[in-house]
Amino acid sequence: MIMILIALLVLTFIVFAVGFLYFWGVNPGDITIFLTNDLSYTLPAAIMLVCVLLVGLLIGNGVHFLSAFLYSFRHWKGGRRLKKAEEVGSIYRSGVGRLLSGDLKQARTLLKKALDRDPQRVDIYLAMASVALQEGNTPEGIELLQQARKLDPQGLEVLFKLATTFEESGRREESMAIYKELLEGDANNRKAMRALRDIQIDLGSWQDALTLQKRILKTSKSGSKVETEKKILLQLRYEIAHSDLADGGRDQAIEVCRDIIKKDATFTPARVTLGDAYHQAGRDTDAAKVYQDGYKALKKSVFLARLEDLYINAEDPAALLAFYRSQMQVDSEDMLLKLYLGRLCLRLEMVDEAMEHLTDLETSGVDFTKLHLLLAEAQRRRNNTEEAIVEYQKALSIDGHLLLGFVCEACGARLTEWHSRCPECKTWDSLVLPERKQIQDAKLIETPKMIPHGSLEG
Repeated sequence: MIMILIALLVLTFIVFAVGFLYFWGVNPGDITIFLTNDLSYTLPAAIMLVCVLLVGLLIGNGVHFLSAFLYSFRHWKGGRRLKKAEEVGSIYRSGVGRLLSGDLKQARTLLKKALDRDPQRVDIYLAMASVALQEGNTPEGIELLQQARKLDPQGLEVLFKLATTFEESGRREESMAIYKELLEGDANNRKAMRALRDIQIDLGSWQDALTLQKRILKTSKSGSKVETEKKILLQLRYEIAHSDLADGGRDQAIEVCRDIIKKDATFTPARVTLGDAYHQAGRDTDAAKVYQDGYKALKKSVFLARLEDLYINAEDPAALLAFYRSQMQVDSEDMLLKLYLGRLCLRLEMVDEAMEHLTDLETSGVDFTKLHLLLAEAQRRRNNTEEAIVEYQKALSIDGHLLLGFVCEACGARLTEWHSRCPECKTWDSLVLPERKQIQDAKLIETPKMIPHGSLEG
C-alpha cells in the first residue's frame, strides 16, 4: 500500500515537472509585478504560475484549517453544554422525584443545586416554587414564580401556576390580572376563561361572569362539557335575575326566570324566584300556581314551605289544606307531603289527622329529630304525657343509660360508642365528647356554700 502511494507521488511529481518544463518552453518571457510605484518583481512566467498556485494552495489550506478548528471548538463547547445540561437535568429529575415522594428537604437541596448550575431553566424555578408552597412558604413560592416569569414572560405553565397561587393566597385581583393577560394573548383560552369566571362568581360579579360564560360557550361548541357550560350559563342568568328582583326589577326577573324554566324545567331556584317575584308584585294566585307546579314537577320541600308562608300570611290555611289533600289523593305515598300535611294539621289543632300522617311516617322507617318533636307535641296536645316524653327522648337521643356520645373533631360525625379511628373519615384519635371544649373552657363560679343546720359553734 505504501509503495503504491509512493509511486503515485513520484508519478504526480513527474507529471508536474513535465508540465512545468513544457509551460516554460512555450512561455519563455518574463512577467513584472509592481507592488508599489518603486517596488516590483520580474520572474519567468512559469515560476510566476507556480508561485500563484502555491499561494492559492496556502490560502485554501489555511481557510480549511481555520474552519476545521472552529468546528472542533464549537463541537467541544457544545459537548460541554450538553454534558452540563445532562448533569443539571439529572439533578433536577432527582429533586422532582424527592418532591413527589414528599421529601421536601432533600428536594429543596437538589433543586437548589440544579438552579445554581443553570439559573436560566424555568422548570427548576417551577419545581422550587412547588417545594416552597408545599412547605407553606407562599411568599417565597410567589417570588420564585415571578423569577420564572421574567425568564419566560409568555409561558402558559408559569402564568397559570402564578395565577393559581395568587388566588389560593387570597390575592384575587392579581390572579385576575394574570388571567386577563393570558386572554389578551389567546382570546380563546378556555382554561383561563373558566378560572377567571370562577373568581368572578366567588366575588358575586354576575354580569362579568355571564359575559365570560357566553365566550366560553362560543369556543365550546362540542365536547363533554358543553351541557355543563350551558347549565352554568342559566345559573348565572338566574343570579342576575335574583339580584334584579332584590333591586326592585320584578318584571325583568319574571321574564328571565320564565325563560330559564323553559330551557331547564328542573332548575328549582328559577321556579322559587319566579313565585317570589309574583308575590312581590301582588300576584299571589300566580305565585301559588308556580309553587304548586314546582312541587308537582320536582317534589322539593321548598315549594311546600313557600306555599305555607303564602297561605298562612294571607290567613287562608284552608286553601293550603285543600291543596295538600288533593295531592295526597294523587299520590297517597308521598312521605314529604305527609310531613308537611301533618305539621299543618298540628298548627290548625287537627291533632288526630296530624297523628295519622306523622305516625305513617314513623312506621315507614323515617327517623329524624323534627319528626319526633312533632309527634311529641301531638301527644302532649292529646294529654298523653308518657307518650310525649318518649318522643322527646327519641328527639334528644336519650336512652336509659344517659349516654353522652362522641363526636369526631375532624369530620363532625356523631357516634354513640368510642372508636380508636373514626368510621367516617378514618382519622385516628379524633373522637371526643361533643361539648368537650365548652366544658374545658368553663370557669367555676364561686357561690356561698350551704352550712348544714347545727354545724355552727355556739
